[in-house]
Amino acid sequence: MMAMFRSFVSAAQLRQHQQQNGAAAAAPGESLESQFSCPICLEVYHKPVSIASCAHTFCVDCLQPCLQVTSPLCPLCRMPFDPKKVEKSSSVEKQLSSYKAPCRGCSKKVTLVKMRSHISSCTKVQEQMANCPKFMPVVPTSQPIPSNIPNRSTFVCPYCGARNLDQQELVKHCMESHRNDPNKVVCPVCSAMPWGDPSYKSSNFLQHLLHRHKFSYDTFVDYSIDEEAALQAALTLSLSES
Repeated sequence: MMAMFRSFVSAAQLRQHQQQNGAAAAAPGESLESQFSCPICLEVYHKPVSIASCAHTFCVDCLQPCLQVTSPLCPLCRMPFDPKKVEKSSSVEKQLSSYKAPCRGCSKKVTLVKMRSHISSCTKVQEQMANCPKFMPVVPTSQPIPSNIPNRSTFVCPYCGARNLDQQELVKHCMESHRNDPNKVVCPVCSAMPWGDPSYKSSNFLQHLLHRHKFSYDTFVDYSIDEEAALQAALTLSLSES
């Protein structure tokens, strides 16, 4: 799981390096659209901004929650940064206006800066989304897909009980409605995980949300795999490589 996470971060950092150096060609197996996608929302950049200290780029709205805390960390490399030194990324904006990529639905070539609006109205993309399965294992597995999968997609606000909030909506809701709430609460995201402690109360829930839940666990974790079997497989692999 950690190897998968490191691979994801390394790929994102490589894309950022290519953008900073004006690279137009996508890496092997990677689309041009992916090369100019925000590491947080995974969509083509919208109003890109860059962190001066590490030069990583994000959509301005995606980075906004990180700027609300006292000591923000870059969502990609986890390095501390000065929120006053986040600047509009003119070089990336220029590239978004210059390069075209095929729509993943209808294959029509669209300038990257217009890709978001095109996809939102593309009937082929909408059909693909409608036909997506509700559950798909992260990696191929021989085990049956469980029917009683815990809900790890939406959560209840631990302060007021507001329901059906995904992780980003939970962050936004708590920042807007409970920024000054001093109560210690249980993180609904952590408590929904197999390893979560439903009785543990976070002393600074907002800071915890912003620093720990930028990426969905579902992206990296196969919940159906047996823990003991996974541990044994990892041990066998490490012995074979030594």
